[in-house]
Amino acid sequence: MVKHNNQLPKNHFHKDWQRRVKTWFDQPGQKKARRVARSKKALATGAQPLQRLRPAVRCPTQRYNIRIREGRGFTLSELKLAGIRKKEAKGLGISVDHRRRSKSEEGQTLNVDRLKQYKSRLVVFPRKQGKPKAGDATGDDLTAHITRDSLPLPAPYTAEAPRAITSEEKEFNAFTTLRTVRAAQRNEGQRKKRAAEKEAAEKSAK
Repeated sequence: MVKHNNQLPKNHFHKDWQRRVKTWFDQPGQKKARRVARSKKALATGAQPLQRLRPAVRCPTQRYNIRIREGRGFTLSELKLAGIRKKEAKGLGISVDHRRRSKSEEGQTLNVDRLKQYKSRLVVFPRKQGKPKAGDATGDDLTAHITRDSLPLPAPYTAEAPRAITSEEKEFNAFTTLRTVRAAQRNEGQRKKRAAEKEAAEKSAK
């Protein structure tokens, strides 16, 4: 029961919600239909790779750059070094990103090797049987065992074998060394200026 001098509630219970309600009782059936459609498409495309080949890139920021993940696509320079044209790459299941730039030589070499490895194990079936074009596989390659799995990502770093710590490493003070180098870099301009002024003063005194 409502107490005190409040506003009277106006509950509208005559909306005829049964005409407006929406149901999704076909969800399990649609899920199965989508799965069957994917299976048919996979069979129709033949021995196509399951996933497009993507480059190995470092995660951004200093916190995560030890990790390697898949990037959006290969740069045009990486494709050129691997000897693959841009339009040809799209037909071979290789992702291309024209905006990305190769900032380091190590990363570029890694991705070029990745492309070359992919190209070496690639089997391109001719569109017309018995009439292969340039770049199509021929002979035993057409009947050889093939895999549709994509290339795994390379290891982010090479683990060093365990060893004993040397006396030189024990005596080394990393904190002091870093602070000294940073201070030297920060004060380099002032020290050069001071040395030049001193040299000029000595020349004028002579």
